[in-house]
Amino acid sequence: MSGIYARRIAVAAATVALAVTGLITAPSAQAALPTPVSAATARTYLASLTVATEGSTTGYSRDLFPHWITQSGSCDTREVVLKRDGTNVVQSSTCSATSGSWYSEYDGATWTAASDLDIDHMVPLAEAWRSGANSWTTAQRQSFANDLTRPQLIAVTDNVNQSKGDQDPATWLPSRTAYRCTYVRAWVQVKYYYKLKIDSAEKTALNSVLSGC
Repeated sequence: MSGIYARRIAVAAATVALAVTGLITAPSAQAALPTPVSAATARTYLASLTVATEGSTTGYSRDLFPHWITQSGSCDTREVVLKRDGTNVVQSSTCSATSGSWYSEYDGATWTAASDLDIDHMVPLAEAWRSGANSWTTAQRQSFANDLTRPQLIAVTDNVNQSKGDQDPATWLPSRTAYRCTYVRAWVQVKYYYKLKIDSAEKTALNSVLSGC
């Protein structure tokens, strides 16, 4: 009998642990962003990226990357990501998230108000501009800014996203070290898919993290 109780306690503890880390989600939810490529693939992608001095932000404006476009009905990209990344998310008739729970992978915080979340562009818009997106068409920039297929958009604590700003991994990585491998795999995948350049300090930082994945 004691063995049965011990197993029940272990199962209960595991369930609590999963809930705390945000891995238990509502049936309709997909936790966090699309799974990035493997570390091995990321290393291969990284080796093929063009290394060049980063460009300037001359001419840059967020308005040149039309974002949070309508995805379906009254749901825009932000609301789709909030629904995808949250647990038990309830939406209004206009698709606004009225309740739910969100685990921020960057800092390990859990939130119950959508207003506490920002949707982070894994590769920031200004960073993309300096890395080659300045020569894109508006349509290409819109696709990049609303990409739900690649691991480019993720719901995270708002002030953490704001502290990241437009920095690349040479100067900013998630404070939650357990997520850094996923973060750089996603970063490399997005840069590779969109044929964006990287600078030498960025490549060094990416290689450093990937070497430990």
